[in-house]
Amino acid sequence: MTLDAEAAAALAEDIETLALLHDVELTPEVIAALKGVGFPGNLGLAPGGEAGLGSFEMMRMAVAALPAQPDAGQLDELAADFAAIYLTASFGASPSESYWLSDDHLVCQDAMFDLRALYAAHGLAAPDWRKRPDDHLVFQLQFLARRIAAASTPGDWRALADLLDLHLLRWLPDFSRRVADRCDTMFYAALALLTDAWLQQARDLIAAHLGEPRPTVEEIAARLGSRRQEDPVSVPLRFVPGAAGPGW
Repeated sequence: MTLDAEAAAALAEDIETLALLHDVELTPEVIAALKGVGFPGNLGLAPGGEAGLGSFEMMRMAVAALPAQPDAGQLDELAADFAAIYLTASFGASPSESYWLSDDHLVCQDAMFDLRALYAAHGLAAPDWRKRPDDHLVFQLQFLARRIAAASTPGDWRALADLLDLHLLRWLPDFSRRVADRCDTMFYAALALLTDAWLQQARDLIAAHLGEPRPTVEEIAARLGSRRQEDPVSVPLRFVPGAAGPGW
């Protein structure tokens, strides 16, 4: 895939779809929409490699297994997994970056303020950090979708590579594996693994586009050590079209 404007739009649409599925509980309407478009077959970027292809097939099977007209018990089972992952973190798999990167697995730590400053630089802010912190997976995916949709220069793509290297891809693999190991429904296990695989594939695509290899863990750590902390800035929230629920 060549990273032109058309490809950027397709990638952004993929991320918006993934963000939505992490954002709100499955409803009969969302299930019908997923089945109608043949998700994940409608994604513009299909994950590659053994793990990526496995997550893609797992999601295809999960969507196919969802009943066209789910009963209350089936919806309750999906809702229970959604709550355990995104609301109570009872699986020990918080969807917030701070949990994974802080020594004591605390939320609302440095990562939240780093992301807050980054959003503010683009005129964005989370609506209420007490309900959903700035470093939450959904906000990061929504922000990534916006930046990819607007990307056109090597500098834009390099900034996106940095966003992935310094934030999402540092913790999402651990989050995804834990969710997949502990949740009860195939759908949410597949969603976690597919999201990680998709972002890994996107990062490889950006690296190929720039002709720059992905940095090693040691190189990322060195860069993080040299970064200067910026004070968070509060700016008005902008709504992301197409994003439902308590997200942007």
